[in-house]
Amino acid sequence: MAAESSEVFNIGSSVSCVTCFDEEFQGEVLAFDPHVKLLTLKSASSSGRTSLYDIHMVNLTYAKAVHVLREAAASPLPTLPSLNLSKLSTRAKRSIDEKQRLIEAMQSGVSPIGQKLFLAICKTIEEVKWTGPNILVMGQVVISPPYLLENVREQKEGKEANGKTLSYIKKIVEKFHKDQQSISLNNGTGAAEVLTGTQ
Repeated sequence: MAAESSEVFNIGSSVSCVTCFDEEFQGEVLAFDPHVKLLTLKSASSSGRTSLYDIHMVNLTYAKAVHVLREAAASPLPTLPSLNLSKLSTRAKRSIDEKQRLIEAMQSGVSPIGQKLFLAICKTIEEVKWTGPNILVMGQVVISPPYLLENVREQKEGKEANGKTLSYIKKIVEKFHKDQQSISLNNGTGAAEVLTGTQ
């Protein structure tokens, strides 16, 4: 590699590179990793749109020539935004709880279709848990094996029954089975296998 500098490129410098394929790239240095000799350049978009840029990553090990056109002053790295630790902690706890619920389902012999339905409900409703092989949603609706639409009913001894909640959960279960049916048809699996949970 032919280089005018000591192989350290400051962010913001203008650099011109010729690769081993005789391609020439010129642009502003966005990043440089001296350990793997990877240079990232930003240049005006080849599409002509001023709101876009072309980004080129050049492995300097395979560059024929590198010329610094304009050296940028070394500046301290920008400060990174602080992390919201409470949000991260809540997200981690939720993820751990979800994994534990799935482990419980697998240990109690719940079918794969039941596990998939459980996950589908968890995407829209947080208050979902296993009670043996049954799925309990918001303490009000129970879905029992084989997890079909006719297996969705109100929980009698739970919270006060709410017809809207039951109808909403039924819509989720119905949509889940339609999606599973279309997936199985695309994959060549019979629809009956999906509906009976014997996948």
